[in-house]
Amino acid sequence: MYLATARRTPEGGRGGGRVAGNVLALGLVSLVTDISSEMVTAVLPLYFVVALGLSPLLFGVLDGLYSGVTAVVRLLGGHVADRWQRRKAVALAGYGLSAAAKIGFLVVSSPVALGGVLAVDRTGKGLRTAPRDALISLSSPPDGLGRAFGVHRAMDTIGAFLGPLAAMFVLWASLGSYDAVFVTSFCFAALGVVLLALLVRDRQSPVVTRPRLRSLWTGEFRRVVGWAALLGVVAVGDGFLYLLLQQELRLDAVHFPLLALGTAAVYLLLAVPLGRLADRVGRWPVFLAGHVALAAAFGLLLTPYANVFAVLALHGLFYAATDGVLPAAAGPMLPAALRTSGMAVLQTGQALAKLVSSVLFGAMWTIWGVSTALVVSLTALAVVLVGAAVLRPLPS
Repeated sequence: MYLATARRTPEGGRGGGRVAGNVLALGLVSLVTDISSEMVTAVLPLYFVVALGLSPLLFGVLDGLYSGVTAVVRLLGGHVADRWQRRKAVALAGYGLSAAAKIGFLVVSSPVALGGVLAVDRTGKGLRTAPRDALISLSSPPDGLGRAFGVHRAMDTIGAFLGPLAAMFVLWASLGSYDAVFVTSFCFAALGVVLLALLVRDRQSPVVTRPRLRSLWTGEFRRVVGWAALLGVVAVGDGFLYLLLQQELRLDAVHFPLLALGTAAVYLLLAVPLGRLADRVGRWPVFLAGHVALAAAFGLLLTPYANVFAVLALHGLFYAATDGVLPAAAGPMLPAALRTSGMAVLQTGQALAKLVSSVLFGAMWTIWGVSTALVVSLTALAVVLVGAAVLRPLPS
């Protein structure tokens, strides 16, 4: 339904109101890879806390490590991809590294060893994400970036939708074997690497210059990175939301992946419409509205009227309004020759923010209890949202 047209844009993308073929190819790679990733992500919280008996604090440390360990790698990978105009090659290395890491879950069980496996997996994600988003941006017209990222994220989310289903089926068929989940996840990850190598075309910048990272740090881009990182610090991570719902519903290991499935279903439905809306009404207001939805999801968990469907719908709305909208907002601020580096800077800020957020919330849950931890986090999120709305870094 989203076919490439023949007319090229000055950026090397394609005009005509439809997304480029390269975006669709990258979406297919992300779809298959996300089946792999979400199979693991859907079972990790329960695997860590129930099967391995980790405390909320230790889970928070590992969950934060899962997001934040790749800060330096993201920047290095982005710089290499821009300097040598080899965005596909860097992305390919990242996808391959993440695929190999899936095997590590089969042979380790201690917190330290698990941290090492997660670090390898996230290193791969850190290498691949910025080049992938730069390729999407360079393959699309500036006024259609929200739509292009929305289509890519929708295809990505099909994988996120199928991943928990696959995890459920494998757990059921293997009588609850986590190892079977990890092996199946590796097979899908390897397929994603093959599809990237065969289908995706590299995209060079129209004018190749030697990248200078200091030139990225303009006032507008700096404010976007800063506010996005600050919002990430005060937002609570997915794993904690799913653990809270699991405790409320008393779900077993086989049915636990249904929670991630609910989020993915809403994300899939809303990613493209909200991407288009962001192109029309402004990307920053849509981005902030997504965080309001996240606050509402966790706020419901503090009330006796919490409904699992409403919580997951709000969680999916949060991702649909933020995940593709933020890089679409940042892309036009970045020169083409530094597009990958700029995306890496943005993603590094978010990754470090998630690391801090997970450790802080895990510590508050362990020391004060979950209700107090949620109240503190939601209060901080409300304050930052007001500041981000008043001191808006982007034109509406």
